[in-house]
Formats: sequence, C-alpha cells, structure tokens
Amino acid sequence: MSSPLSLLDVLADIPDPRHRRGIRHPLSALLGLAVLAMLSGCNSYQAIAQFGRDKGFALAHLLGFRRGKTPTKATYSILCRRLDVVAFEAALARWIASRLSDEDRAVIALDGKTLRGSRDGTVPGQHLVAAYAVKAAAVLAQVRVDAKTNEHKAALQLLGLVPVKGCIVTGDAIFCQRDLCQKIIDGGGDYVFTVKDNQPSLALDIQAGLNWQDEQRRRAALFFPPPVSRSCQRLAARPRRWTRGTAAWRGGRCGGRRS
Repeated sequence: MSSPLSLLDVLADIPDPRHRRGIRHPLSALLGLAVLAMLSGCNSYQAIAQFGRDKGFALAHLLGFRRGKTPTKATYSILCRRLDVVAFEAALARWIASRLSDEDRAVIALDGKTLRGSRDGTVPGQHLVAAYAVKAAAVLAQVRVDAKTNEHKAALQLLGLVPVKGCIVTGDAIFCQRDLCQKIIDGGGDYVFTVKDNQPSLALDIQAGLNWQDEQRRRAALFFPPPVSRSCQRLAARPRRWTRGTAAWRGGRCGGRRS
C-alpha cells in the first residue's frame, strides 16, 4: 500500500477548464468545497454555495480560498459544464486507491445503476457501471453506459481502469460473458458470476458437472467404505481370552465354548 494522497492535492492535478483571466478561486478549493457539501447532503449548485457561506471563512481558508467570500451558484454552474468529468473521476479513483490495502481490494463487485435524480422529463437518467470494493465500501471506478452500448461493453472498459490481480470479481448474470471472464483471467484475477436462463447451455453444463460429481461420490461410498477408526482397530487386535465359567468373550461377544 502506497502513502495516502491528499484529496486537495489530487483535485489540483485536474486540468482547469477556465480562462486564466478572471480566475478568482483555485480549482482545488472549488472542487473541495463541492465534495464536502455533497457529502453533507447538498445536491444542487445553490445548496453548495449556501454551504460555503454558512461555514464561514475558517473552512474556506483551510480549503485554499484566497478571498473572504466563497463562490456563488453561477460559478459552480459554469465550472461543472466545462469540467473534464473523466479527469475528475480518475483523480478521485487515484485518491481512493492510495488509501486501500490489498485486503480491501480482495473482492470487487461489478454493478450497474441509474443515478438517482438524473432523469429529466423524457430524458433518461444517467446509467453507470461501477467497480465496488466490497470490504472498503468504496467505488474504485465507474464508466457511463450510453445508448450505443450496454453494461457488458462498459464493464470491459471498466476493467481497463481497475487492476484485478489477486482479486475476485463478482457480478450478476449480465456480466457472465466469455470475453469479460478472459480479461479478468489475463489480468491475474478470478471471477464468480451468476448464471441464469440467458445462457441455457452454460447452465445445463454446470448442472451436469454437479450431477456427475454427486454420482462419483455415491459410487466411491459404495466401493470404498469409510475407514475403521483406530479405536475399533485396537479393539479388534486385542487378544481374545476365555473366561472361566461363562460363555462370553472379554470383548463382549457370546457363543464361545466353555473351558
């Protein structure tokens, strides 16, 4: 595990889409305030701007703002329309990866979800496929599923961003595809995917393999009975002696001849 990175330092590496003239606030400070506000429940530009004003200059100074006032709603509206989303998500993924150990990455779950609140009237919501570190409860990376592709193709692109060496990748039946499984193996990982009726021949092959194993176990139990325990072996090897005046063995067996 490498040394943890600072979130503000990572955000500072994102290319600034603004023109050099008229820049009032550092990009890392703007994005840092937005991250804190969204973690606190703010989900609009107005709420983020209000969060900055409510917290005052002390927090603004810690985030790197050089002026007494924090940005307005219009500043965030213009910035977010110009910001490179891919570079922003890559920076966040790099920050999260620096804070995870190999054990935290042991199991990675692939899943696709539609962003809550992203639907606008007849315009469909933004659908994403994410790689989720189960133990750390953190999203390692995510890619958008547009109208020209599907979750399977997006997952192939996602695996190019997330190292899977030594990891177990899980997912539902939509990710049970040959090229996806091969890419995980080539990357040094393993996979556990659900198989459903969307691949009937594969489901039948798996069931036939399980039935064959059950049959082999049943035959082995018939022809190769379980070994006798050592206590029984010592009892059988004990020398048998007659008991005067009785027809019983000292091992508990009856029917012997009297002496």
